[in-house]
Amino acid sequence: MLSVIQMFALLLAVIYLTFISLGLPDSLLGSAWPKMHLDLNVPVSYMGIVTMIISACTIISSLFSDRLTKKFSTKIVTLVSVFLTAIAILGFSFTRNFIVLCLLAVPYGLGAGAIDAALNNYVANHYSSKHMNWLHCFWGVGTIASPYVMSYALSTEQSWPLGYRIISYVQFGITLILFLSLPLWNKGKSHEVEKNEEEQNTKVLSFKEKLKMKGLIYLLFTFLFYCSIESIFIQWTSTYLVNAKEFSNELAAAYASFFFIGMTLGRLVSGFISQKLNDKKMIIFGSVIIFMGIILLYLPIQNHIFTLIMLILIGFGCGPIYPAIIHATPIFFDKKESQGIIGLEMASAYIGSTFMPPLFGIISKQISFQILPYVISILFVLFMTFFILLLKKIEKKNKD
Repeated sequence: MLSVIQMFALLLAVIYLTFISLGLPDSLLGSAWPKMHLDLNVPVSYMGIVTMIISACTIISSLFSDRLTKKFSTKIVTLVSVFLTAIAILGFSFTRNFIVLCLLAVPYGLGAGAIDAALNNYVANHYSSKHMNWLHCFWGVGTIASPYVMSYALSTEQSWPLGYRIISYVQFGITLILFLSLPLWNKGKSHEVEKNEEEQNTKVLSFKEKLKMKGLIYLLFTFLFYCSIESIFIQWTSTYLVNAKEFSNELAAAYASFFFIGMTLGRLVSGFISQKLNDKKMIIFGSVIIFMGIILLYLPIQNHIFTLIMLILIGFGCGPIYPAIIHATPIFFDKKESQGIIGLEMASAYIGSTFMPPLFGIISKQISFQILPYVISILFVLFMTFFILLLKKIEKKNKD
């Protein structure tokens, strides 16, 4: 018989695996699209339609995650959501029709949003900050691995459908592991955890009631502007390096991956540092490193090594912020309502990551891609302003 501690550790391993499954599809579409759009006979710009559908469905499922989790439990929501994404990805591999692809994007987005909100809340409430950092580090492992899978698939006669099929098989495998691990979610919990979950099942606050919570608006805007910074770097780094730093297309694409590497490394290292620093200090730590990277953005140096350092530095600084904000939520607010609040956080994150990059693209096309440092600086100031306002509001609430 496994002890409670062993079961809790085994459950954590399953959660880590699930977050790899969340990261695997995230970078798959972008890797496959240059060939996909030709086979689907649609313009290259149509990828934006697919990603918007996925994001919209992700926002919807994030907003309803607290109701779903409190009605069906975290384990059932996670199991069904991974299964949904597996079916959608498998469907991607068989379709040659763009409308069908858009329809398949619906369960894909709904599943991804529910997993994200449910598991982030579960780990925030039941595990230490180091595990939250390492959890998101494993998401990074998924995003880094899937382009290599797609690259292999594109080199074969089966092309991109093979890549989607391989990832779907992995998702179905993780679904099976989740199904077999269902007893762990009960046996691996202490009496105190069970008590907390019973309290969470008392009442689901309305959207309006949640927004009335002191400091919540500041938290949502903090998260929105942070995720805007992250997503602009993810989507526009290559284009910026080509247009502003005179990199070749091939070199720019290779260098852009170092932002992901820096972020994944930042979350790995932050897992150890978070054992000494609390969530607030981890956010400040990451923000200082991002600020140092932004300063490097302004320097008129075309050296490739210098650019590499800048990208790794900003990525590393971004590493601890997302996990720390999520992990701090049950501390900043009522633990009983953390699932609903984290659902709102996920929605605000996806709003920032969905709409800010296209907005930057429109503005930079009219002016110049040289404005990237200025846009990032504005977003960083807004992020820090709302974070400071959040801390002041939470401090005042605790005193009252």
